[in-house]
Amino acid sequence: MSDFYQNGVVTVLHRLGRPNVEQLEQELVRYGHDHPIALVLPSLYAELSRPALKHIVETLKKVSYLNEIVISLDRASALEFRLAKQYFSELPHRVRVIWNDGARIQNILSRLVTNNIDIGLPGKGRGCWMAFGYILARNQSQVIALHDCDITSYNREYLARLCYPVANPNLGYEFCKGYYSRVTDRLHGRVTRLFITPLIRSLQQLVGPHPLLTFLDSFRYPLAGEFAMVKDLAWTNRIPGDWGLEIGVLAEVYRNCALRRICQADIADAYEHKHQDLSNDNPNAGLLKMCVDITKSLFRNLASEGVILSDGVLKTLRATYLQSAQEAISRYENDAAINSLAFDRHEERTAVEVFLQGMKIATDGFREDALGVPMISNWSRVAHAVPDIFERIIESVEEDHAWNPTAESVAAPL
Repeated sequence: MSDFYQNGVVTVLHRLGRPNVEQLEQELVRYGHDHPIALVLPSLYAELSRPALKHIVETLKKVSYLNEIVISLDRASALEFRLAKQYFSELPHRVRVIWNDGARIQNILSRLVTNNIDIGLPGKGRGCWMAFGYILARNQSQVIALHDCDITSYNREYLARLCYPVANPNLGYEFCKGYYSRVTDRLHGRVTRLFITPLIRSLQQLVGPHPLLTFLDSFRYPLAGEFAMVKDLAWTNRIPGDWGLEIGVLAEVYRNCALRRICQADIADAYEHKHQDLSNDNPNAGLLKMCVDITKSLFRNLASEGVILSDGVLKTLRATYLQSAQEAISRYENDAAINSLAFDRHEERTAVEVFLQGMKIATDGFREDALGVPMISNWSRVAHAVPDIFERIIESVEEDHAWNPTAESVAAPL
């Protein structure tokens, strides 16, 4: 996009001029000698049957600057774990699949629980955390990149532009968040457009300017699942164990990293992945569940910064948010019109109503327990509580890697 505007307090690295992915990759190969790069792919076994992940694997075969790839696999039986290892063995890199449902990893998690370590709930957050722990245990990579496995529009530029700001020592960044345009024949990204941005700006109206809110409002796509960071942040950052992952990670980066070391990079002209249902009748699924978890995460992080969210503020917030969201709908309708895009005002308003429902559920939960689900402990604390944890993780992952279950020995996930 022809845009070089710097907004907010976080540096924006745009896509300007001609495509330069080959040049970026050449430089990443050179920088990778001193700053090796690990890629983390959190994946459900079900993703292996979908075309998006197949395309991602085919694309990664052409990427030469990665030091290692770690797949954090969830919801997989023994046979499915074996099939996953075969699936990813096509990659020319050093690849390890962490079988989160397997007995060895489950034994590690049980030991952590007995040592009063918060491990969160099964899901993407815990899966990413386990992958970070394995990379830290090996101590062979200095940069960690992460992206989802459902990106149907994936290409080499996504990863190169995500890694480059952190891998290039001349730039000095420690964390890079990806952003992109969510547009096809219509506007997508409803949770960002119609929920998180109006919510953050409504909170600024009610509680006044706050550095954390200013920081979050500076990201063009705060809910993007793609980021890269130096390994030290994987050591110190706590990880949310629910769908508040992206906001929780940004809040941890805000606390543990200087602003001048944080950036956001435009990684694609357009981005397409699996779309979530609204699930307006099920608070445990879809965008309604996402809305609840994001709101709780935002409230918890503001409370930890000393922001008082009184009953009066929380009651007024829903009305303020509704007004802000309605204004956003009008703006995006006009944006769609000038670009000749399809736009359904009823669908947009329905989404806002679902988000309002999620806010109420989250608000009620926050009133009952301001802490909610505990954050997953950072690896610094884990290593002090269980000094041999890294040796155990390496041993478990390598033993699983060497193990070859047959169809006759299939067992249900533990």
